[in-house]
Amino acid sequence: MKLTVEQFENWEHISITLLGMSGVGKTRLSNMLRNRDWFHYSGDYRIGTRYLDEPILDNIKQQAMQVPFLRDLLRSDSIYIRNNITVDNLNPVSSFLGKLGNPEQGGLAIEEFKRRQALHHEAELAAMRDVPSFIHKAQQLYGYRHFINDAGGSVCELDDNSVLELLAEHTMFVYIQATEQDEHELIKRAERFPKPLYYRDAFLSEQLNIYLEEKGIPYVAQIEPDDFVRWIFPRLFNSRIPRYKAIADKYGYTISTEQLTNVNSEKDFIELLKQAIAEQQ
Repeated sequence: MKLTVEQFENWEHISITLLGMSGVGKTRLSNMLRNRDWFHYSGDYRIGTRYLDEPILDNIKQQAMQVPFLRDLLRSDSIYIRNNITVDNLNPVSSFLGKLGNPEQGGLAIEEFKRRQALHHEAELAAMRDVPSFIHKAQQLYGYRHFINDAGGSVCELDDNSVLELLAEHTMFVYIQATEQDEHELIKRAERFPKPLYYRDAFLSEQLNIYLEEKGIPYVAQIEPDDFVRWIFPRLFNSRIPRYKAIADKYGYTISTEQLTNVNSEKDFIELLKQAIAEQQ
């Protein structure tokens, strides 16, 4: 959604969709605004609690069934397993995505890895389609004045114009662009703490072939899972930048991580958005 500064100032119920890689400050900003009459909609939380809840539990149960003591208790319904996903703890979603590579090191076979990736993609589409109804709930049911959609880093890879247009109809896209220094910090963090990620299928296939050839590895099952994540992250980061920018240019606005660092209140955020709108006008 594109607005003039005047239209933005007269917007009674502001609705924002945040874009950007994990670590640029989307959730920090959302948590701050949550205490200032903003409804915090976490795309990843919705994915984990609504659309991937059963697959996540099945994955956990599969691991538990390999332990004889737990297997017997599960089969006799003596115990049950449930998710405890929160906005601040999305580890079950990451654990379900998993990492590609050697099963002896916790890696997944390529077929299973791609199956989970596809499930996550469909879940993210569904979670983003839910945004309009949650905007309504936020106002009518919970009494919040404003709404912020803390979208996952992979939302730029949905490749579904209808979903982007739906979000643009109901929210203003705000892309948090990492400065060069912050890009380096995000990449260093990913190297220190490699975590499961979503990849577009075409991107994954292309990069996997390059990795196998570069490393001289004949089979996916010989990949060291964390090494592959460390290797692919900078390439994933760079592939997403033009996608974020294209969405922001067409539907919204761009702010930098440096500018966001100076946002310590709702007022600061509103002023930053007004500045971004004015600069584009």
